Amino acid sequence: MNDPTSTIEIETAPNPEFAVILMHGLGADANDFVPLIPELRLAGAPAVRFVFPNAPEIPVTANNGYVMRAWYDILSFQGINRQVDEAGIDASCATVRQLIGAQNARGIVTSKLFLAGFSQGGAMTYSAGLTHPQPLAGLIVLSGYVPSQPYIESHATEANRDTPIFAAHGTQDDVLPVSLGETARDFARARGSDVEWHAYPMPHSVCAEEIVALRTWLLTQLAQKA
Repeated sequence: MNDPTSTIEIETAPNPEFAVILMHGLGADANDFVPLIPELRLAGAPAVRFVFPNAPEIPVTANNGYVMRAWYDILSFQGINRQVDEAGIDASCATVRQLIGAQNARGIVTSKLFLAGFSQGGAMTYSAGLTHPQPLAGLIVLSGYVPSQPYIESHATEANRDTPIFAAHGTQDDVLPVSLGETARDFARARGSDVEWHAYPMPHSVCAEEIVALRTWLLTQLAQKA
């Protein structure tokens, strides 16, 4: 279970009416994407609270049982449909619902809350976002994938069937091949989501052009929902 005391929060301006819960990748931590905030240059936009939670530390089977921060266990890295621990995905989805509830309690309604993540955090964004029972403002998936289509299909709700999604991936990604991102994009689109897709000649990382595109998309969403 996520330790709420280790969650980092940064607000772009006082009294935010929007929130972005951004989940880190496998083996990283809550600090990983804090530097993204100033690069998004959101001054003048509606105030946003960025929430960076820490995944629990668990042994990861595909990494020889090495203990690291992970949102769920990965049993095998082979193939498009990676073998993952669906019980772990379900537990982390419950954690995400708690994080959303905490923001609700502080005055930010779910319809003004974005889920976001990089790599395994992006996988959780799809898993938790497409199954959340109340409509979200949008999903941001950076170099992510859908870890289990059956999990989403069996837990999906109508609330987020057409949720707008920003998804980007590197064509030179040797950790999560771009085909995984494309499969996730097509899966979300087939369910009804408006997916804005970007591919860049980069490895498993984030690039400047991607941040510019994300800023444009996010500013548009904030303006529409303000």
